Amino acid sequence: MSRRTVLRAAGLTAGAFAAGGAGVAWQLSGPRTVGATLRSAARLPEPFTLPGTVPPVLAPERVDAAGDHYRIVQRRAVREILPGYRTEIWGYNGQFPGPTIRATRGRPAIVVHRNELEVPTVTHLHGGHTPAESDGYPTDYLLPVGDAAAMIHDDPQAVVVRGEREYRYPGDQPAATLWYHDHRMDFTGPAVWRGLAGFHLVDDDVDRGLGLPDGERDLPLLLCDRAFDADGQLVYPAADPMGMHGAAVSDDYMQGVQGDVLLVNGVPWPRFPVAAARYRLRWLNASNARVYRLRLDGPHRQAPGFIQIGSDGGLLDRPRHLDAIDIAPGERFDTIVDLTGYRPGDSVTIVNELGDGRTFDVLRLCVDRTESDSSRIPDRLAELERLDPATAVRRRDLHFRMGDMPSMPGHDGGADMKGWLIDGRAFDPSRPDLTARLGEVEIWRLTTNFNHPIHLHLNPFQVLTRNGRAPSATDGGWKDTIHLPASQEAEIAVRFTGYTGRFMLHCHNLEHEDRGMMANVAVTH
Repeated sequence: MSRRTVLRAAGLTAGAFAAGGAGVAWQLSGPRTVGATLRSAARLPEPFTLPGTVPPVLAPERVDAAGDHYRIVQRRAVREILPGYRTEIWGYNGQFPGPTIRATRGRPAIVVHRNELEVPTVTHLHGGHTPAESDGYPTDYLLPVGDAAAMIHDDPQAVVVRGEREYRYPGDQPAATLWYHDHRMDFTGPAVWRGLAGFHLVDDDVDRGLGLPDGERDLPLLLCDRAFDADGQLVYPAADPMGMHGAAVSDDYMQGVQGDVLLVNGVPWPRFPVAAARYRLRWLNASNARVYRLRLDGPHRQAPGFIQIGSDGGLLDRPRHLDAIDIAPGERFDTIVDLTGYRPGDSVTIVNELGDGRTFDVLRLCVDRTESDSSRIPDRLAELERLDPATAVRRRDLHFRMGDMPSMPGHDGGADMKGWLIDGRAFDPSRPDLTARLGEVEIWRLTTNFNHPIHLHLNPFQVLTRNGRAPSATDGGWKDTIHLPASQEAEIAVRFTGYTGRFMLHCHNLEHEDRGMMANVAVTH
């Protein structure tokens, strides 16, 4: 069954956005990460030689009684990511990462996106408590301003517009580290790889009243991996490099695409000059497939650990001290690193224990000054409601597996076409998969036969068990993404609030998502 419709054609070239001469190697770096790694042909900088940056905060175009109004243009741009090279990206406002939106709880953020690329896009606010019409459903396409030749899917329920689209985010949720990224059906992987990702931070009075590090000591850190060809262009193993007609990723890379260059806020292996003070590090894994185990390494003395203060959905009830953080694609961890007592000249390196070679190093914090620090880490952070499993109205078993795919654009399907399935079915926008009612608590048991970071739209959830036992140390608070390594299971408590309509459950390994691992969640009254 074909699900595609082709827009009117205009000639376009694929450029360098194909695997080209880049090498590939399968990498299994431990029990929690697996994928095909592209090897760069460009000259790579030595770690910790480039200064770190923070994405700029986007100012609203206007502020009125309706909310704060923003405008973002999705367009091609050329940026220096590797020293001495000019790399073409797809960027929000031509930036990589995109500009940060800093919203306030209870005040709507109204964002108009203009698509000046050659392909359709869909913008999803990951972690946002958002009405269905602004959630970024994968077939609610924003078509390019001009004529283009690109595949879209037949979906009678989709709302498709051309040129510009308004997304309305009510902001009716606690302070949290959210992010926005492309969510186009079958093509999320290459679009995010090219640069369509950025922070959306929500503030509130509770967060501001805790005395946590703020200002320049509040660092949002978008972590991702990429690979570059000999000319410094991004490479991605796309069957159709431009994402115009065929499947987004070639069969050899369906387990996930990894690069050998680690970027933090778009800079390879940066160094951040810091004071001997406390810093708030907001970690976002915006990689397509790579899982990281972050640990602090101090060469001069025992390095501090991470103090976790928040998860995907916002603040925890109390701080948790962690020696390391496993962070899968789509997850966020809000942490504090305490450098008080360090001296100028000291440094702390953050490493990835699931990496090797160049993917081991992440970033370095270099203490170059002493300053007064009035911040604190309170014993209590936020009041968290606990969902009571005893009130659950139903239980569901959801299985995430590899299997045979139906026909897809660019493929014949059948036994020779493998993909990623939920309950034995690949995603179909016309098929209802799960129906839930507002306000009802449900218990979902998630099982896997491969590594999957599982993401739920509209509302976060709470992790009840892992493999029949207590959750892990990093499962606390409200989560919207949970990483399940192969042959494991978890129980989560789910409750949808606020909005009805079509929402999504899917794997956030973007190649798994693009190869069918999504399901519809219909929320009703």
